[in-house]
Amino acid sequence: MTAQPEISFNALVVSLATSAAVHFGDAADPSSGQHMPPNLEAAGHMLDLLVVLAEKTHGNLTPDEERFLTQVLYELRMRFIEAKKGETPVATP
Repeated sequence: MTAQPEISFNALVVSLATSAAVHFGDAADPSSGQHMPPNLEAAGHMLDLLVVLAEKTHGNLTPDEERFLTQVLYELRMRFIEAKKGETPVATP
């Protein structure tokens, strides 16, 4: 029997952050094993979900959970800014 992944707040954060990494094109899609082209809109959506999670859980997390979520949000925000800088503008006629 395969061991089930730990169910915890940090595991939820990691799951959402991994989805963002897949959308940034930084990680392989867990279901296909392939790297997909960057989708900054979807990556931004995952970042927004983590922000909502942070807002809704504010004051209810352990200090370790709070630090972990804050660090993940910081890293994803920096990655999003970096990705936006490298984004090729769409030419309009």
